[in-house]
Amino acid sequence: MFRLLAFLFLAACSGGSTYFRDQPATRIAVNGSIFDVRVRNQLAEAVRVNPQYAPRLGPIRDRAALAMEQVSGCPLLDVLGDAAVTVGVLGCDRELGEKLIFGALLSRSYECVNYGYSGGYGYQVFECTPY
Repeated sequence: MFRLLAFLFLAACSGGSTYFRDQPATRIAVNGSIFDVRVRNQLAEAVRVNPQYAPRLGPIRDRAALAMEQVSGCPLLDVLGDAAVTVGVLGCDRELGEKLIFGALLSRSYECVNYGYSGGYGYQVFECTPY
């Protein structure tokens, strides 16, 4: 019974984010990392499914990018995320991909309030709302 529950729990972890959930996954291994890659429109998502020490995106970013390029057949314009889930902007239609990147940065304005430093943890606390 425990093994069945563990399997179901782990299977749920690679289900993809909401935007990619209905897309079929292609499992691909790159240099010791195993990803489930899903592609939808101009974006690709790589979910790392193997247990692996990766505290930051740096060591995993290039592997995830290569996996997304291999599955989509497109070059990547940008990769964002963390060591477990990355999203890449595909460059098959370079103009549209660049609009996704730069349009997202320029299309929204935010008003932020700085609450100072958080209880000795060494980082600043901001609250931002779009306007």
